[in-house]
Amino acid sequence: MWQVRRLVLAHFWVAFAGFTVALLLGEWQMVVRSPLLPWIRNPELYYRAVTGHGVVMAYVMPTLVAMGFGYAVVELALKRPLQGLGWAWAGFWLVLGGTLMAGLTIAAGRASVLYTFYPPLLGSVWFYLGVVLVVVGSWIWVVLMAWHAHRWKKDNPGAPLPLAMFGMTVGAYLWAWTSLGAALEILLLILPAALGLKDTVDAGLARVFFSWTLHAIVYFWLFPSYVAFYTIVPRAIGGRLYSDTAGRVSFVLFLVFSMPIGIHHLFADPQLGSAFKFVHAVFTAMVTVPTFLTVFTITASVEIAARLRGGRGLFGWVRALPWDNPYMLAVAFAFVMLGLGGAGGIVNMSYQLNETVHNTQWVTGHFHLIFAGTIVIMYFVVAYDLWPQLTGSGPLPAGPMRWQLWLWFLGMMIATLPWHVSGLLGMPRRMAYFDYSHPEIAPQAPTVIVSAFGGLLLVISGLLFVWILAQAHRRSQAAPAAPYTFARAAHTVPVPAALNSFGLWVGLMIALTVVNYGWPLAQLAAQAEGSVPVLRVGGPR
Repeated sequence: MWQVRRLVLAHFWVAFAGFTVALLLGEWQMVVRSPLLPWIRNPELYYRAVTGHGVVMAYVMPTLVAMGFGYAVVELALKRPLQGLGWAWAGFWLVLGGTLMAGLTIAAGRASVLYTFYPPLLGSVWFYLGVVLVVVGSWIWVVLMAWHAHRWKKDNPGAPLPLAMFGMTVGAYLWAWTSLGAALEILLLILPAALGLKDTVDAGLARVFFSWTLHAIVYFWLFPSYVAFYTIVPRAIGGRLYSDTAGRVSFVLFLVFSMPIGIHHLFADPQLGSAFKFVHAVFTAMVTVPTFLTVFTITASVEIAARLRGGRGLFGWVRALPWDNPYMLAVAFAFVMLGLGGAGGIVNMSYQLNETVHNTQWVTGHFHLIFAGTIVIMYFVVAYDLWPQLTGSGPLPAGPMRWQLWLWFLGMMIATLPWHVSGLLGMPRRMAYFDYSHPEIAPQAPTVIVSAFGGLLLVISGLLFVWILAQAHRRSQAAPAAPYTFARAAHTVPVPAALNSFGLWVGLMIALTVVNYGWPLAQLAAQAEGSVPVLRVGGPR
């Protein structure tokens, strides 16, 4: 087994190299926006940095982590070699080539259009082609995940697909469908303008196409983290998974409910009617169901670990949890940030409350708690758990891992909570600098300074994470690593057929997308007056 070791390591190292660069860019942006060093302000460089930070964190890093983790799961969970290894490497090189193409274009100042690339802003065609290559490379991974799940089920009729493989395959289907929105936007609307074939673009239609991708992509980012919650954490802390069925239900509910909700990002857009905005707000609320189900199931799973360690009483078992175990720390930190970020998200999806915080730093605080907080800290868990298998290093040192996780948690809290405050004070996001001598803006200055300090802790934590992984390569041992196992369920129960297949849920996902997006897209496409002149960034094409 482990014929994909080099493949998985390649995905992870490129992902974490990009993560390190993006982390430094993020901290630089926080300092630039603060009153600490006003002499380094440069709006042009700021928007290059924002675009590079967003593109790497939104597209490159999570895509490569999902791909690498997925290939590892194929061999570890299905106990069979990865078929189509050449195709998997082709997908990797496409993602890497697209990343370099888009990254160099951003660095040259030809594509400072942010990771959302909302028209009528228009960057160089090379930026969009780079993004397309990243997506096409990931679609190869989608096909390989679906094929291996299908093949394993065919070879093992009636047997439940291992939970880790079931979750990663659901995530692959979600990515295939949600990435289609941005792909249609680029192919139908942006590329003709970027190639000079048109001088106008339908900005409203483009934003709706992108909203198709914009929110469901968050759940694509989440899937490796949720798979880690269910299949790594219970085993790593010495417990059992409370319910395999709950995991499957959570995965399929995310698949169904995460797609038809993106228009809640467009509450302030006048081209959309209020009825569809309300519908998308309702469906956004529905994603709390699999979230609460996961929190309950994983909490029950860690309680099992505590009681196996002698924990007693209604709440006394909490003291018996293995708090010195990095995995226990990580899941606790992840849930705290998920709770705070999720509460902020409920404000964002509320049609009325959103008016107060729309496009302010509140939004930045919310999605950083969810992505950079909950999701990324579980990416650390995935890497820490797989690294001994990938490198033959033996167990990683627990002390540095605990320091790294604590620094990440504290840094994220110190960075993001002030953003919520400044958002309530009215500070817009994505502004290069502010005049803090203005009496109405001056009260926001302390929040920005505190956030920059939190960002510094995040940089230290990120560098420590990379150092821990790099050191493991130096400790590679000749002896084979112990066999890898995923968490075992506390109770063995039959898996319903509907929770061991994908057709029903993929069909529901597509049907709800058609219902929730069909009419708005058709209506906007039929309106010829929606096109506006493009605004080219970085000079002529």
